[in-house]
Amino acid sequence: MGDVLSALIPPAVVATVFCAFVVKLLRKEMAPRTSDGRPVGGARAEASATSPQDAGSTSGTGGHDGARAGEGESPAEQGPEH
Repeated sequence: MGDVLSALIPPAVVATVFCAFVVKLLRKEMAPRTSDGRPVGGARAEASATSPQDAGSTSGTGGHDGARAGEGESPAEQGPEH
């Protein structure tokens, strides 16, 4: 029985690592994103890091700066997501 278990350990380790990688990849790809493509957690951390002076200067835009960032670019420069 010991030789059977020792033969099954390497494939079990490989399968565990593969499954962990797939779960990590799926969580990253399926994470909620903002309108400009950044993960929501990154946008929250960035918003909390801004100073009060920065927050007051963008109050008139309605929070859509990221969506308008590429208006002047041609479609070739915007990339495949546009």
